[in-house]
Amino acid sequence: MTMTRALAASFLAALVSLAPAHAAEAPKPPREEWSFSGIFGKFDQAQLQRGFQVYREVCSSCHSMSLVRFRNLAEPGGPGFTAGQVKALAAEYKVKEVNDNGEEVERPARPADAWPSPFPNDKAAAAANGGKAPPDFSVLAKARTFERGFPLFVVDAMPFVGYSEQGVDYIHALLNGYEDAPAGMEVPAGTNYNKYYPGHLIAMAKPLSDGQVTYAKGENGEPVVPETVEQYSRDVAAFMSWTAEPHMEARKALGFRVILFLILLAGLLYYVKKKIWADVGGEVHGLQPELHKTG
Repeated sequence: MTMTRALAASFLAALVSLAPAHAAEAPKPPREEWSFSGIFGKFDQAQLQRGFQVYREVCSSCHSMSLVRFRNLAEPGGPGFTAGQVKALAAEYKVKEVNDNGEEVERPARPADAWPSPFPNDKAAAAANGGKAPPDFSVLAKARTFERGFPLFVVDAMPFVGYSEQGVDYIHALLNGYEDAPAGMEVPAGTNYNKYYPGHLIAMAKPLSDGQVTYAKGENGEPVVPETVEQYSRDVAAFMSWTAEPHMEARKALGFRVILFLILLAGLLYYVKKKIWADVGGEVHGLQPELHKTG
C-alpha cells in the first residue's frame, strides 16, 4: 500500500512538472468595498458620472451598451443627469431609422433612443477586433463572476450579509491585472498577459493608463479623486454595475418593505393562533382524565 501511494505521488508530481506555466489557475480577485453592496447599499452618483465619463471616452470605441437608453441616465438611482443634459448628450450622436418611404436615414438621437453601437453589426465588430466582438457593457457586471471557495461562498449566499458583487470585483481586478508575463512564458502576438484573466492571455490590450481621463476639478483646482488606473477601473466597474441593474435601489427598498411586512404578518398570525386555540386547548386537556378512565 505504501509503495502504491508513493507511485501515485510521483505520477502526480510528474504531471505538475509537465504542465505549462500559463495553465496555472488565475488568482481570485480581491473583495472590494462598494457603496452599493448590502441590503442598504446605494450607488454613488458622483462615481457613476465618473464611470460614465470613462466609458464614453475610452470604452465606447469598442464596447456597445445596447440595453441602456439615454433617458436612463436621468432616472432615479442612476448617475443623476438632468433631462436637459440627457437631451443635449443624445443630440451629439446620430442614429439610423427607416422613414415613411422605406429609406434608411440618419437623425440626431433622442433621449428615448438606445445608446448607439460603435459598429454597424456584430460581424463588423468581430472583424475589427481579431475575430471576436467585444462584449456588450449592459449586463457584463452580472455575466462575469467567480467563486471564492469554502467557507466564503457560504457567507456570500447568506441573507442580509450576502455578497453579490463578484462581477465588479472581477472587472476591477482585470483592468488592474495587466503585467509583464512571467519568465519563460510565451505570449502570442495579438494577446496580452493579465494576472486575473483565466489562462492569463487576453486579446484586449490594456485600455487604461494614469492621467488618460481628466476628471472634474474641486474648489481648489485639484481633481476630487486620483486620475489613476485604480480609480478609473473602480469608477467604470461601478457604472457597469448600474447598467446591469439600473433599478437596484428601488428593488432593495421594495424588498426591505416586504420583509418588514412579512415579519409583522408572522407576528399577527402567531397572536391569532394563540387566541383561537387557547380555549380549545383547555377543553382538550380537560377531557384527558375522562378519556383515560374510558380507556
